Amino acid sequence: MSKKASAGLQMVRELLAAQNEEDEDEEGALTEDDEPKVCGVCGDQAKGYHFNALTCEGCKGFFRRIIKRSTQLRCPFLNKCTITKNNRRSCQACRFRKCQAIGMREEMVMSEKEVLERRIKIKKRKMHKASAELSPWQENIIQELLSGHRSTFDFARFSGFRPMDRNIFPVNDSSHSASEAFHPLTGHPAQTCATADKSAAEPAASSCGGSLCSSFSSSSSSLCGSFEKQESQEGDGGTARCVFTALPHVTDLTTYMIQDIIRFSKGLQDFRSLSMGDQISLLKGATFEIMQIRFNMVFNSNTGNWECGHITYCIDDAVRAGFQPLLLEPLLKFHHTLRRLELQEEEYILMQAMSLFSPDRPGVQQRGVIDKVQENLALTLKTWIDCKRTGSERHLLYPKVIACCTELRTMTEEYSKQILQIQDIQPDTISPLIMEVVSKSPCSDF
Repeated sequence: MSKKASAGLQMVRELLAAQNEEDEDEEGALTEDDEPKVCGVCGDQAKGYHFNALTCEGCKGFFRRIIKRSTQLRCPFLNKCTITKNNRRSCQACRFRKCQAIGMREEMVMSEKEVLERRIKIKKRKMHKASAELSPWQENIIQELLSGHRSTFDFARFSGFRPMDRNIFPVNDSSHSASEAFHPLTGHPAQTCATADKSAAEPAASSCGGSLCSSFSSSSSSLCGSFEKQESQEGDGGTARCVFTALPHVTDLTTYMIQDIIRFSKGLQDFRSLSMGDQISLLKGATFEIMQIRFNMVFNSNTGNWECGHITYCIDDAVRAGFQPLLLEPLLKFHHTLRRLELQEEEYILMQAMSLFSPDRPGVQQRGVIDKVQENLALTLKTWIDCKRTGSERHLLYPKVIACCTELRTMTEEYSKQILQIQDIQPDTISPLIMEVVSKSPCSDF
C-alpha cells in the first residue's frame, strides 16, 4: 500500500473513531433523518453506516468477525443464496459476498490493538472532560472565597489615615529628584501619581513615579543626612524631624490591609478548623503575599500606579516610606508580570487562599492537613482555568500563576528585613500589628 493510500486510510479511521467515541461497536453515525432504513445485506432495520455501508447491527458484527478470521468460507449451495433477516445465518460465504457488494470495506475494521488504543483514548478523553468540570465542593469553596474577599477588600472604607506627605528633602543638584517622574523599569518619563483625596495628599507638592535607583539614591542620601541632623538636634535638645515622610500613612494603610486579611482568613472554614498556633503561623507567613496579590487587582500597568479608590499610590510612596530598591524593583516587576495575565477575580482569590494555606511556614504543626487543603485549592484553580478560559493561552496560565506565587514568596524575607530597618531609623511609627507580622516569634496572638 502506498504512503498516500496509507495516510488516507488513517484519516478515514480517525474520522470513524471520532464518530464512535462512546462504544466501539457503533462504527458509524446515525442517519441524518429519522426515517427507518434497511440493511443492505439482509433487509433488517439499519442503525447507521458501518464500515462504509448502511447495515444492521447483526451484519456489522458478522463482517467484523469474518475479517478477523483466517478460515476460507465456502457456500454449500450454488453461491447464489438470497440473504434475508431470517436466513442470514445459513450461508456465511454468500452473506460475506453481499457485504462486499454493498461496499463494506475490510481495511476499516480495526485490529484488537487498535481497538484497545481507541478505548484508552476514549477513557482519557472522558477523564479529562470530568476533570475540567468544577465539582460542587469546588464551586462552594470558590463562593466562600469570593464572599470573604468582597467583604474584606473595599478601598471605599479607607478613612482616618494619617495624611500622605509626599514632600521629599532637598538633594544635591547633581542627583536626580524623586519628583522627576521616570518609569521605575524603563527609565522613561512616567505619568505622575495624582490623588483625589486632598486630606491624604497634602502637602503633596512633588509628583510621584520616579526611577527606583535614582529616586532612592537621591532621597535616601538626603534622608540619611536629615537623620544625622535629627540626631544632632535631639542631642542639642531640638525637635526631632520625621525622616520617612510617607511612613505614617503607609503604616496606617498596611495595618488596615492586615486587619482585613485576618478577617478574610477567619471567614474560611478550613482556616477556622486549625489550631490557633497554626492560624497565626499561616498569617505571619502569608500576609505580605496576600496583600500584594490584592494590590495587583488595582494595579494599572500603563501608569505603574495602584488605584485604590479615591487615593492613587505609586512606587515613590514606598521610597518615601523608607523601602529600598532591593525589595521594590522585583516587587514592581512582579506586579507588571501578574497583571499581564489578566486574571479573573476567582483566580486572584484562589491565589490568596493557596498562599494562606502553605504547609511549610515556620511554626506550622498540622502540615498534612494544610497540605491537603492547598492541594485541593491548586486543583480548583487548574480546573477553573480549564473550564472558564478559552484559547491556547489557558494551557500556560496555571504554571505562570504558580511561577508568580513562587516569585512573590522570595520577597517576604526582604520585606521583613526592611521593616525592621525602618523601625530602627524611625521608631514608634510602624504599628505593633505590622511588627508582629514580621517578627520571627512563632505564636504571639494578633
